Amino acid sequence: MDNKSKKILGSFLSMIGTIQSALGSTPDFPLDEEQRYQFDIIGNTLQAVGSGLSADGQESDFMGAVGDQIQATGNSTVLVGLLIYKKDNPDLAERVVISGNWLQALGSFVGLEFNENENISVLESNIGGILQGIGNSLQAIGGIETLRPNVTSFKDVGTLGSWIQAIGSVISFLVEVSDE
Repeated sequence: MDNKSKKILGSFLSMIGTIQSALGSTPDFPLDEEQRYQFDIIGNTLQAVGSGLSADGQESDFMGAVGDQIQATGNSTVLVGLLIYKKDNPDLAERVVISGNWLQALGSFVGLEFNENENISVLESNIGGILQGIGNSLQAIGGIETLRPNVTSFKDVGTLGSWIQAIGSVISFLVEVSDE
């Protein structure tokens, strides 16, 4: 598989994963708790694989590859929290998931392109990356709020963050396809 195909497939998998995770985190979407959990597991797995493929497909964009690798690490960290600690230690699981979301946000921001000959494609790509970083940051903040049950909570901020991340990943995918 050539590098461009890896980037397109990686971006597609990440997009599907973020949408699936957003659906699972939406309270109004008719899923029971186990189904939400499965949506989150599958969504983060798709995102991790997608970010890994995108990183592997980076030809000359070193920071883009590093950003994708950090995002893949963040998704893998979220998976560790969900799969290993969720049932035995929910507080630790939430802290690990929060850390994974911060890593994903960092990866989104690290992967932004800054060069002198920016064109519309680079700007659109950066908008997608910025939205993903903001979305992941809001998810982390929502996770922090769930650990503080006695404080007025902004728990819906995590759901909002999931959808902002999903919108950013759709933009990133469309940019990858249009560049081809």
